[in-house]
Amino acid sequence: MTTPPEPTGTQAGLPACVRHPGRQTGLRCTRCDRPACPECLVEASVGFQCVDCVRQARSEVRRATTVAGAELADKPVLVPVFIGVNVAMFVITVALARDLFNNQQSELFAALLHYAPSIAEGEWWRIVTSGFLHFGPVHVLVNCVALWFLRDLELLLGRLRFALVYFLSMLGGSLAVYLFAALGTRTAGASGAVYGMLGGLLVAVIRLKRDKHVLMSVLGIIALNIAFSITVPGISLLGHLGGLFVGAVVTAGMVYAPPAKRKPVQIGTVAAVIVVVAALFVVRTPQVNDQVFCTNPTTLECYYATRL
Repeated sequence: MTTPPEPTGTQAGLPACVRHPGRQTGLRCTRCDRPACPECLVEASVGFQCVDCVRQARSEVRRATTVAGAELADKPVLVPVFIGVNVAMFVITVALARDLFNNQQSELFAALLHYAPSIAEGEWWRIVTSGFLHFGPVHVLVNCVALWFLRDLELLLGRLRFALVYFLSMLGGSLAVYLFAALGTRTAGASGAVYGMLGGLLVAVIRLKRDKHVLMSVLGIIALNIAFSITVPGISLLGHLGGLFVGAVVTAGMVYAPPAKRKPVQIGTVAAVIVVVAALFVVRTPQVNDQVFCTNPTTLECYYATRL
């Protein structure tokens, strides 16, 4: 950085620098025309500007954003974090169960998985904690690889919006199981969130008007995964569909919000989804309790009966 030389000659009657009152100067900022000493001036495209004007000009420069209003980023941050949490939980449950392929036998796993009777008894944390548990190494590997391949959605939405889509999709998957699955169903896994990201990716591709081949590829991936969920035993189709639907809805609210009303629309979408999900959990809970009698909820020993 270069600074202009102070004019030679008498200093009598010169104004003081606006940032250093004790210094007289014959220099001025070419933008605001205030007197400034050489230390307070920065070379600009035309002349020299004071540091205050330079700082203001930088703050006024509009940064490029995505259709969701997120600033452009080079790499994802939350996706690696979510993958790390999933892997860490798997390692912990393996260590507690002392069995790589049967980690679900640990007491911690039983205390955190999705189990409707226990949720209805007040253990609400299961609707979230179950999303970070996995049955065996193949299960956690498949979901973590899927999360990594869907990482671009974080760059499109930004961290906060992406986190909201992730967790609301997870809740959507848990809700679908809670509403429609058999009461004795025990589920776990990040699949609800993964399918929510797939739904979000589909919405984003449509919003960005990408090539039809890209759209067909995404639709094909979703169809293939749903078919896989239907045909392979032990996979929660309800959890997948619930996450897919909620993820698509929330992402649509993020990317289709008009720029002038982006924040209110996005906040309204998230709030509406939270209210609906919470209300359905509340409505379903007494129905579950009416059909369940648990002799020992800690060990998941319950009986089910239909009460008219």
